[in-house]
Parts: sequence; structure tokens; C-alpha cells
Amino acid sequence: MGSQALQILRQGVWASLTGGWYVDPHQSTFSNCFHLYLWIFLLAFPFLLYMALPPSLVVAGVYSAVVAVFFTAIKVVNYRLHAMFDLGEIVEKKQFDLDHESLQESQENTLMIEEKAKPKQYYRFWVLPGKWLRVRYDRLALLALLDRNRRVGENVFAVVLASLVAFLGFLLLLQGFFRDIWVFQFCLVIASCQYSLLKSVQPDAASPMHGHNWIIVYSRPVYFCLCCVMIWIFDLSGRSGSLQPFSLYGVTFFSAHFLLCVRDMLIVFALCFPVIFLFGLLPQVNTFVMCLLEQIDMHIFGGTATTSPLSSLFSLIRSVLVAALLYGFCLGAITAPWGDAHVPVLFSVFCGLLLALSYHLSRQSSDPTILWSLVRSKLFPELENRTPEEPPVEIKDPLPEKLRNSVKEILHSDLVMCPLMAVITFAISASTVFIALQPALSFVLYILAGVVGFITHYLLPQLRKQLPWFCLAHPVLRSREYSQFEVRDAAQLMWFEKLYAWLQCVEKYFIYPAVVLNSLTTEARTVGQNHKDLDIYRALFISVAGMKLLRSSFCAPSQQYVTLCFTTLFFHFDYPHFSETFLIDYYFMSILFSKMWDLLYKLRFVLTYIAPWQITWGSAFHAFAQPFAVPHSAVLFVQAIFSALFSTPLNPVLGSAVFVTSYTRPVKFWERDYNTKRVDHSNTRLATQLDRNPGADDNNLNSIFYEHLTRSLQHSLCGDLLLGRWGNYSTGDCFILASDYLNALVHIIEIGNGLVTFQLRGLEFRGTYCQQREVEAITEGVEEDEGCCCCEPGHLPHMLSFNAAFGQRWLAWEVAATKYVLEGYSISDNNAASMLQVFDLRKILITYYVKSIIYYVSRSSKLEEWLTNETIQEALRPCLGPNYVDSDPTFNLNIDEDYDHRASGITPTSFCMVYLDWIQYCNSRRQTPTLTQEHTKTDSPLVNLCFGLCILGRRALGTASHSMSASLEPFLYGLHALFKGDFRITSPRDEWVFADMDLLNRVVAPGVRMSLKLHQDHFTSPDEYEDPMVLYDAITANEEKMLISHEGDPVWRSAILANMPSLLALRHIMDDGSDEYKIIMLNKRFLSFRVIKVNRECVRGLWAGQQQELVFLRNRNPERGSIQNAKQALRNMINSSCDQPIGYPIYVSPLTTSYAGGHSQLRSVWGGPVRRLIFLQYNLCRLQKGCGAGCNSGGNIEDSDCGGGSTSISTNPAVHTTQSTPASSLPQPHITTVQPSMGLLTSLQRTSSIQGLLGQQLSSSQLSFSSSVAPPPLPGPERFCPASLLDNSGHRAGQRAGLGQGSGLHYESHFGKWSFSGRKGFNGPAAVEGEGGTVQTIRTQVRRLSVCLQHVVCYSAVC
Repeated sequence: MGSQALQILRQGVWASLTGGWYVDPHQSTFSNCFHLYLWIFLLAFPFLLYMALPPSLVVAGVYSAVVAVFFTAIKVVNYRLHAMFDLGEIVEKKQFDLDHESLQESQENTLMIEEKAKPKQYYRFWVLPGKWLRVRYDRLALLALLDRNRRVGENVFAVVLASLVAFLGFLLLLQGFFRDIWVFQFCLVIASCQYSLLKSVQPDAASPMHGHNWIIVYSRPVYFCLCCVMIWIFDLSGRSGSLQPFSLYGVTFFSAHFLLCVRDMLIVFALCFPVIFLFGLLPQVNTFVMCLLEQIDMHIFGGTATTSPLSSLFSLIRSVLVAALLYGFCLGAITAPWGDAHVPVLFSVFCGLLLALSYHLSRQSSDPTILWSLVRSKLFPELENRTPEEPPVEIKDPLPEKLRNSVKEILHSDLVMCPLMAVITFAISASTVFIALQPALSFVLYILAGVVGFITHYLLPQLRKQLPWFCLAHPVLRSREYSQFEVRDAAQLMWFEKLYAWLQCVEKYFIYPAVVLNSLTTEARTVGQNHKDLDIYRALFISVAGMKLLRSSFCAPSQQYVTLCFTTLFFHFDYPHFSETFLIDYYFMSILFSKMWDLLYKLRFVLTYIAPWQITWGSAFHAFAQPFAVPHSAVLFVQAIFSALFSTPLNPVLGSAVFVTSYTRPVKFWERDYNTKRVDHSNTRLATQLDRNPGADDNNLNSIFYEHLTRSLQHSLCGDLLLGRWGNYSTGDCFILASDYLNALVHIIEIGNGLVTFQLRGLEFRGTYCQQREVEAITEGVEEDEGCCCCEPGHLPHMLSFNAAFGQRWLAWEVAATKYVLEGYSISDNNAASMLQVFDLRKILITYYVKSIIYYVSRSSKLEEWLTNETIQEALRPCLGPNYVDSDPTFNLNIDEDYDHRASGITPTSFCMVYLDWIQYCNSRRQTPTLTQEHTKTDSPLVNLCFGLCILGRRALGTASHSMSASLEPFLYGLHALFKGDFRITSPRDEWVFADMDLLNRVVAPGVRMSLKLHQDHFTSPDEYEDPMVLYDAITANEEKMLISHEGDPVWRSAILANMPSLLALRHIMDDGSDEYKIIMLNKRFLSFRVIKVNRECVRGLWAGQQQELVFLRNRNPERGSIQNAKQALRNMINSSCDQPIGYPIYVSPLTTSYAGGHSQLRSVWGGPVRRLIFLQYNLCRLQKGCGAGCNSGGNIEDSDCGGGSTSISTNPAVHTTQSTPASSLPQPHITTVQPSMGLLTSLQRTSSIQGLLGQQLSSSQLSFSSSVAPPPLPGPERFCPASLLDNSGHRAGQRAGLGQGSGLHYESHFGKWSFSGRKGFNGPAAVEGEGGTVQTIRTQVRRLSVCLQHVVCYSAVC
């Protein structure tokens, strides 16, 4: 213990302070002296230059040049030495060379580094052609001396960084920012940054991995260069005064005093580098870049969480491009004249684009790989086939194609919905409703948003919780499965789930867009009427704020109502003099509240974890640290504020009550992409499979069930979240799914508009004692608790007792649902030893084995080929002899039913007495029977072939059992060997089977596996399989509906992921000295889970604490106190879910995205593509009616419905029919839809655009209008067009054919074409020409168009 503490102090604490230098007693004297002199040189050189020479840029240049040359020389020598070790020549020394070496040492070019023992070999280090040095050094000693840079680019980058550190650091010294002792301190910082490029701190306090981390080497110099550049920039800006200051909430930004204060803070920050890196407060560079880009995109532009540095860069660039596009429209709109009741057209266009683009961005994942996969499959299909070589499997993984289809459906949907939303928003904004109805409209919208948000996100989730308000003992709104003991069907859709979904829809697509558009209009009008010098910045702010608020309301509406209500109450009623404008207040409060939620969760975690009445001491250190947590409380509160501000975890030190702040992490948390790799026959050598049976441990074999659970969640998670089945949720939340044997932690990473990206971490089936205690804590109920302090007076009906209510409030988790239904597999395992212990049971298995072989022979399509094969018939001809008997010692009277004890073996006669009837029946059931009853007698080729194969199969079983089939253990060993396909043909009499390997692969191997299934069924119906017809049908049914395979076969995994109804396997388990065989039976069914919501800051804090303890503090104790059970925080379950080797989960899924379009119940609530098609048709009819009435003289809206008096949308229906795909030829959906009535079909046939779209599905993943499983019957034609329209359809068609001439807007979809052709109601010149060109007509058209667009807005809510 003492040596480990000294090692941590040397390699951890002291090395972090110095940048990597420490004295290692295990290394040579040369190594320690080299490190010491190197460190002294890097520290003293800049200090002496600054003290001795006058300050000038020449001195800084000389210093940088010397450092560059020095680092170049070291890096070149180091690189060459490693190359020499990789490819160099090893020269063995002779004995006389060793004897005379001391005499020749002064005359030869020799590099002698270590003198403890003279080695017997050396390397030749070539300096020049023909000149070399003798190097008696090994690679390990060189790695202890200097870090290795494998590539030339890394060496060049290290030299450049060292030069930049020298130049920028000395430049700050020349500026006079440091005085007295701080000069030496700053030189110490410079030396530590440079030294880390030569010999870094390994492991670093911020390193996320064991071993050498090459990325962490560049952390100190990169942060130092950034800090120096920022100091120089802020100093230059503060002294020049070129930036124009502005005031926000009474604080003046970018003034000279402000900039100089920031500069001084950065100077102090730079001086504290040793302490900062000691505590690991700064992450490695790639993590820092990812976190920075993610935080900017989330808090500034309203983006979602990211999954990698590439996705964070992609998301930010996407947001910046959209903001730049919107900025141009907004700047033009606020510079245009604003009247008292007038909104510039450019601003209405800006609002339409803003809403449409924000909606589109909210529906896209931050990960571009799925989108790129779709693009690659369409544009570069040849690249899809260039995948890494994988074993051929019969069942294809459906997930990649499902993800591509979901993305394609979203894009198709947005192609229709985004223009429609832009048009509606344009019409609403142009109607001046946000100006004319002020200020009443603003307060109405605020009240409506508050009431709907309170009902949707507080009242309904509380009523659906297992313990509402921690007072009631049962949920008020219960699902239908709540009272069921065992769930047999999918979850039923309840009325309150529909209400929750519709309230969310109204909130996201109507209320919050109206609130944001209202505030944008008010802000833009204020800026437009009062022009100032900062208008260009205000236009940028309006664009960014509108996009951020709209995207946030689309993606995460659950927390918006709190922010909106607080902003309104605080700035309108409490402190109105602090208010800037509502848009500014709302924007900054949304950022502040996201940090406040993090602070609240951190304080809850800390208070729950250190509560003295429930703290669990896992070690003696915990008891020692508990008293020190009391004076630490004030600092802890400051740390909580700091960690909430910078999104850093607050982790307990070694699991104790003392907390420290870790470095910032993204929402994804883990920097490495660790995913479980299943060990099976596809990634192991054949010899390893046969001898050592890899992957035979339970954890590897059981991981497939968590993988299937991930697929089930990928299908249903997003829809279930939108239906409120997991309660309230937000980005970064963590849930635990607990069932009888599955316990998984689900980490929600990204939440979009109709998509959720998550990661699942599966725990062990048979966990440790601590895990079992915590599983009991989350599965047991508290309804029966009757305690109140120290007595038990009971509790009110349907209420919790005082003790239960108090205890539930002091937990870092809560039960969100008790009956969450998911599709999965029920697992039953039976001990094979108990099922085959008796000889009679083994005889039954052998009998089914033989019958299965006969079945597969008769069912094979190659049977005629085998019967005519001369090699096979020649090998089997001796079996036709009357006295033939196979007396192999494998056969046994106790287990072979056809054993002839008089002949001491198996004869054809005894074989036919038992199995001839079965052979004849199987032959009669062939689809193309070519053998008559005469050909299935005892001496027929078919019977002879069956006899030979059955003998071969049983002999193979005996060979695998080491000829000891009479004993149970060898019999099970041999059975398992054949089950996994290990057939070893050792007898010369069986070598005829190699004439066609399908005899083994297609007959004998399936026979072994099928016999095990029939043996299982024998226990439920012992006499049923005596009937050949029943047995034959059972084998056929099992072959069609069940997969029987070894668990190491890749087909096993593919079948589970493809939702095969039933599976069976024989598992050999060797664990903790046990050696047993189990028959695993899987049946697909619906499983019930308890959903436990865990405080996300508790999870992040415990994960960070484990990483620090195992990586930096090197605590390798398997029974360390930080993983002992703590029921209030689920410490063991959370810590065991960390990435390996920090934790020990048996499965960690890749980042998986779930889309709402795959959820059938949500589609039934929000409508389907047919309903969306009706909505589009109805609005187009209203547009056609209103505009057509304005284009025809004497026409009015009442007389012209659905386009009366106007042209049709398509000018040539006949031509369009030839170009578009007919509805009958379109791919039919899998769902059954109700056909529309004839009147509606007549109305739809009037417009070729709707006719081209009638047979297709626009999308099945709309968030606002999603597809349904079975849409209700379509309304009659009178809802869309009156009877007069149907009667006069021929006359109207003639009018349209004569009027519709002009250019139009064409759209070509995947299924066909449709177009908005040129017509009078839309084309200005055509309208002027047709009506005489009067200005009054144009004004009438504009007025009619405005009325039509307002009708679209009104009816969109109805549809």
C-alpha cells in the first residue's frame, strides 16, 4: 500500500506538476540524469535569457530557433533509433571481441549507454553511408527515456508546438505581464508544456484510457498556445479600444476595462496550469473540440447532442450555414420601412424560411453517417458491395436498410411539409396579426403555453408515475397491463397517451412557433423603426435566436414552459426595468435554465449521496473521509455551480463523500467508441473452435439478448417516449430497464424531432452480491410499508406511509413505469445431464437422431443423385450381405434400439425392423416421389443409404465421445461436439461420405440438432410421436419456425436479430470450476420491464469517479469501496456499466437511433400518409377556389369550390398519366388501408398531382402528421367539393384545358411526377393579359391569395 502511494505521488502528482519529469528508481542512472538535465535546460534557458538580455523580438526568435533545433535533433534521433529497432540488423558478438573490447573501445565509434552488464549483441546505427555506430540499447530502455512518435507528421507537429510554446511564452514575458516570482512560475509552465512533448505524463489525470495515450501528449502545449493567443488578443483589443462596447442587463461588454479583466483572468489561468492538469480539469484536445462545438451548437443554435468530433463539426457547420442564409433575409427585412400596420414582405419570407429550415434541422440526426449511407447506396451502389469480408449467413441483418428507409422517409416528408409550413408561416406573418393584436396576443400565447405545458409535462407525467408526488401508492392513470401478472400482448394504447401525444403536437407545432414568431415580429419591428449602429448585429441575433428557440421547441418541449413562464413573470411583473426585449430575455433564459437544471440535478445527487442516515461505507477510507465532508460543503456548492456552468461531472473521490470537479465531457460522455465484439465462429480460428470452444462463458453468449433488446428499442423507443411511457425525458437522461434476468442501462444521448439516439449497456445475468441488492431495491415495492419514524401506525388507503414517502425523496432514482412492454425472448435452460441421465432417455435421443437422419435423406433434393452415385453404392454394397453386422464398440444395447444382441452389433435386418416403416412413410411424403413401395424394401438402395448414414452418424457420436457413450459425461461431450458441427470421421468404412459433403452438412448435422428438439418435446407428449404422420409434421414445423444451431454459429445471432420465433441450442458452460451442459430454449414473446429513471448527474459523476480511480490513481482492487452497493444511488450497477476495462458490462451497444416513424401506435394517433394526402388536397382545393374566384369576372368563392372557374393544376392529364407511375404498379404497403369513396376518387382524378401521389406513401415518420396503421375511412366528397362540382366536372375540365397554358413548378418524386402548372391565379403576366391587365384585378388576386392562405392556416389545425 505504501509503495503504491509513493508511486502515485511520483508518477501522478509530481509528474503532473512538472509536465512529466520525475525520478524513477526502477530506471537507470543515465535515464534519470537525462530527464533531470533536460528539465533544467527547458526551465533555465528562457528564464536566463529574460533576465540577462534586453527584451526584444530578436531574443524571442533566437529562443524559438534554439528550441526548434533542439527538439528536431531529439526527435530525429529518437525516430531513427526506433526505425533501427524495427528494421535494423542485430550483430552477434564473438568471444574474442568481448575479451578485447576494453582495448578497442577508445578507437571505435560506440554508443555505450548502460554499463551494468555487457550485452552479447548490438545494433548498427547508420549515421552516413559506410559509417555506423554500435548501439547496445534495447527498445524498452529507449521508451523509458523518450516517448515514441510513430509517424513523421507527429514529430513535425511536436517540433512546431514546442517552437510556438517558446515564441508565444517569451512574447508574453516581453510584454511585461509577469513580475518577480511569477516570471519563474511562467517559465516553469513553459518548461512543463515543452517537456510533455518529449516525456509526457502517463497516465494523465484527464486520460480516458489505460496505457500510453498519444493524444494527451499535445494537451498542455495546445492549451498554452490558445491561452497565450487569447491573452495577446484581449490585451491588444483592450488597449486599442477598437471594439464598440454594448450593455446587456447592466453589464458592459467589450469595453476596455472588460477586455483587460478577461486578460488578467487568462494570465492567472495560465500560471495555474500545473494545478489544473494535476486535477485533470482540462480534457484531451479532441474531447475539448467536440465539447466546445457541441455546446456552441446546442446553446447558441439550438442543436442536439453529438456523437463524435466529426458529427459535432458537421452539426455546427450546418447550423452556421442556415443562420447565414437567414441573416441576409433578416437584415434586408429590418432595413425595410416598417409601418404601424405593415410587415415587409421580406420579413414574412424570413419567417417562413426560418420555420421551415428549423423544422427540417430538428428532424435530422447530428450523425452524418446514416445520411451518407443513404447517399452512397443511391449514387454509389458499387461501394456497398465493398464491405469487409464476412461469413455468408442465410439471414440478412435488417437494421441498416431500416435506418436508410427511415432517413429516406424523413427526407420525402420534409420535401412536402417544409414548403407547406413556409407558405403558411408567410401568410400568417403577412397578415399583420402579430402587430394588430398586441399586447393581448402575447399574454394569451404565454398563458396558453404555460397551461398546456403544465398539463402535458407536469400533471400527466405525475399522474402516470408509479408513486405520484411520492405520496400516492399507485399511479392514477394506469395502463391496461398494470394489473396483469404476465404480459402476453403488446402494450395497449390508452386515452391519456393519445391526449399526451396530441398536446405535444399542439405545443410543438402551433403554440411555440406562434410565441417565437410573435417575439421575432416585435423585435424586428422595434429594430426597424429605431435604426442604430448595431442593426447588423441585431439582425444576426434575431436569426440565431429564432432558429435556437424554434429548434428547441421542436426537439425538447418538456422544459420550455418553465423557461417561458419564468421569463414572462420575472421580466414583465417582478423586475421589468431589467428587461431588454422579450426575445433577448427568452433566449438568454433558455441558456441559463439549461445550466440551472444541471445544477439542480447535481445538488440532488450530492445531498442524496452524502445524507448521513443512508450513507454506506464501502471501505475504511469512506469512514475517514466522511467527517471532512462537512467543512467541504461550502466549497462543494461552489464546485457544483462551476461544474454546471462548464458541463463537467461532479465525482466522489474513491466513492467517498468528498467531491471534486472533473473535466468537461460531451453528452455522450465516453471519448472512446467501445462496443462489445461477440466471439463466435466468424472471428476465431477453426482449431480454436474445435479445441478450446471460445466464447463458452455465459457473458459472451448472453450478450446477444441485450443486442436484441437494443433492436427492439430502436424500433419502439422514440414512439414510446412521445407517448409518455417513460415519463419526462431530456438530453443525457439515463434509465435502467429491469426484468427477471435482463438489467440494462439506457443512456439517451440525442433527442430530435422524431428521433432519439441512445446507447444500451447490459449488465451480467448473474451479478455480484452488491448488484443483486440494488436490483432488489429497484424491484421491490414500498406500498406495504406502514412505518412512521420508530412506530408503525399504518397509512391512509392508497397512500404511502411517512417513512416510505420520506425514503423515496432521498433517492437518486425513481420508478417511471412498472409494466413497460418490449418484444424479446423468454429464456429457459434445462440441465442436459438430468434429461439424459437414464439410459432410456439416451435411447430415445438416439432413436430420434436416426429418424431425423432418415427424414433429411428423404427430403433432400439430391437423393436421386446419391442413389445413382457409383462411389457411394460401391462403399455400401457390403451392407447388402445377409450376414453383415456392424460390431463397432460404439453401439450399445442400452442406447441403440435396433441393437442385435445375438450378433453383438447392428444388422440391416434389425435396423429395418425398427425403422423401415418410417423410411417408407418419409418416402411417401416426398414432393416428387420417384421411388415406389417396391424400391423401399430391406434390400433397396434407399434403405441401404439410410442404414449407412445412420451407422455413420452414431459412429461419429461415439468417436466424439471417445468411445464411451455409455457414460454420461463423454456422451454429453460428444453430443455437444456434433451439435456444433465437429464431425470426425475416423473409420475407413465411413470415408464414402466424402463423396458428397452435403451428406454431412445437410443430413447428419441437422439430424443431431433436430433430435435434441424432439427429445425435448418427448417430455410433454411421450406417445404422440409414435405416429409417423405426427412426427413428420412436427419435424417439418420445427424446420420452418425454429432455428436449431450452436450459439457460436453466426446464423444464431442473425436469427435472433431477425426475430425468429423460436430457437434452440446446446450450451457448454465452464465457469468457476463447473462443467455442465444446458439446453437453451428461446421463444419470442412480449417482456415486461420496470423503467427506473436515474439522476443523470449521478451517473456522470460515478462514471467520472471510476475513470479517475482506475486510470489515474491506479486502484486495481476488485473489491474497492467505490463499487460496493449503495441503494440510494445504485452505485454498483452504474459503475459496472462503465466501458471496459473500467466497468464490466457484458454488452455495450453502438450509438443507435430510433425513429418515430417505425412506431405503429404513434402513427395511428398522429395520422398516416393518406390523411396527409387529404390535407394537402384540401388546402390545394381551397387555394384553387379562392384564387379561381378572383381570376374570373363575376366569380365568387361561394360559387366556385375546389377550383371552380379556374384551370386545373395540371394542363395535360393524359400526358401526365403516361409520365407518372400508375397507381396499380406502385409497391403496395404492408398495411391495409380503407379505400376512399368514389366521390373522393372523382375529385382526386381532377388533379394529376394528387393522382400521381394517390398510390404512394409520402412518409411514415412524420412528427406532425405521421402514418397510421389503419387510417379511418376517408370522408365523403361533400367535405371537399360540393355536388355541383361533381355534376359539372366535364364542363370545368374543358375550361381548364383551355386556360392552363404556361410554365409551372414541377416536382419529380420517387413514384411519379406532379406539377403546379402556369395559371391565371398564380402567374402575374398571364393574369394581366387574360383580364385586361387592370391593377384592380391584381389587387383582387393578392387579396384572394391572402384569404386563401389564411384558410390554409385555419384548416391545417382541423386536419
